Amino acid sequence: MLGSGDLTSNLGGRSEPSPSESTTPRVLTMLSHVIEKLVARNDKLVDGMDKKQDGMSSGLARVGKSLNVFHGVRAPNISIVKYLERLYKYTSCSPSCFVVGYVYIDRLTHKHPDSLVISLNVHRLLVTSVMVASKMLDDVHYNNAFYARVGGVSNAELNRLEMEFLFLLDFGVTVSSRVFESYCLHLEKEMMLNGGASQKIERAIVSNAVDDVTEISVEDTQSSSPPQGMD
Repeated sequence: MLGSGDLTSNLGGRSEPSPSESTTPRVLTMLSHVIEKLVARNDKLVDGMDKKQDGMSSGLARVGKSLNVFHGVRAPNISIVKYLERLYKYTSCSPSCFVVGYVYIDRLTHKHPDSLVISLNVHRLLVTSVMVASKMLDDVHYNNAFYARVGGVSNAELNRLEMEFLFLLDFGVTVSSRVFESYCLHLEKEMMLNGGASQKIERAIVSNAVDDVTEISVEDTQSSSPPQGMD
């Protein structure tokens, strides 16, 4: 399994960047809820594979290798929602970056359906996808070294993750306004279906719109989770 050291230790062992003062956007709560469900489901699938193999081989050995570069040696202790809040707090990226990052992860899982987003890779996928989205959407954004510091990985590792991420996507990083809106609606609907209050994601114009192909993947309205499952 590829992947470097302990992300949680990296987060705790380095000086904190200066946070920007801002209110946590609603999209972080919605996105973390959907991704937590997805990761829990995929972790359960992998555990089930382990049991069926009677200990002869790991369940991870039976899933696709495309996301192995994002795997850590163990799942970080920091929750998905706290990690997303940390990214937003220190990088000051626009809320739309989290929606677009989610679109990228969904595209990855469609292009590589045998690879799962699980607790071992989700954090690295998130920091990479949000960073790439920020470069596409925000007029002013931090560089890779800063995102690495915030995300708890080395600059060299994040550079490698970004390159792998782009090749896995075939450099398909444009998101049309229509696709952006469909993902916003999906996240809002998921919150309502799971007992959350009716809330709207902070919208922003996605001007570099070219790709109208990717559509939200909703298996059914009760258990939809667009992507499939970092340390």
